[in-house]
Amino acid sequence: MKPSTSAVLALLAAAAPPAAGAVFEFTGTAKQDGNVLYQEDHRVDGTCSEGVFAPVDHQVSYRNPESGDEFASKSLSYNKSAFRPQVEFRQPSFGEALTITYPQEQALNIVWQEPAGDTREFTVPFDQRLVVDSGFDYFVRANWEQIQQSESVEFRFLAPTRGEHYGFVLEPATSVKVNAEVTVQIRPTSLVLRFLVDPIVLGYSSDGALTDYLGLTNIRQDAESNHIAHIRYQVARLPDCELTR
Repeated sequence: MKPSTSAVLALLAAAAPPAAGAVFEFTGTAKQDGNVLYQEDHRVDGTCSEGVFAPVDHQVSYRNPESGDEFASKSLSYNKSAFRPQVEFRQPSFGEALTITYPQEQALNIVWQEPAGDTREFTVPFDQRLVVDSGFDYFVRANWEQIQQSESVEFRFLAPTRGEHYGFVLEPATSVKVNAEVTVQIRPTSLVLRFLVDPIVLGYSSDGALTDYLGLTNIRQDAESNHIAHIRYQVARLPDCELTR
């Protein structure tokens, strides 16, 4: 008796090798003035597309360095774009929650529950130049060749609690605080914003893994302001494909 078509397909599926290199894991330690503020655990599930890692889902756990207890969390989904993930962030100790979704093709929706308890909602139009939250990491990697050639790249960066995005530039940089194989910064293009917002300095290994983040974080210092910290990252597991082209 010949096996049924469904049985043959089941056997082939069982014999097929698992998807290669679908997980990228790393940890971060955030410090301010030499004191450890918190730790981050990151797990990114993705795919290897044409030999390059593409993110699908990203989970972040923010932990107390002494107890190891989670005090905040973030979930990102990159179904639409590596530069513009869907975001769900929660920091229960301050009663804060933030979600970013994309109900329309060229407009995103922000719902922000403030530490004060009020809820604000924004609908923000955008184009393909926009970068959202951790999408900056993949934007850097997508422009890796330009960085290697000391070129700068302009883009728009979302400020979710303001319900607006602003002009920024990605460019090579030097820093006495960041000792990395590749160092870049993202800074506002507006002269007015330059007086209000310090550049974010990023360090990378030569293979494209983030090693340093120096600047304003999304973790609160108090109800009115967020920590400014130097986060140093360590890779726990690399995907079985390249991070950059």
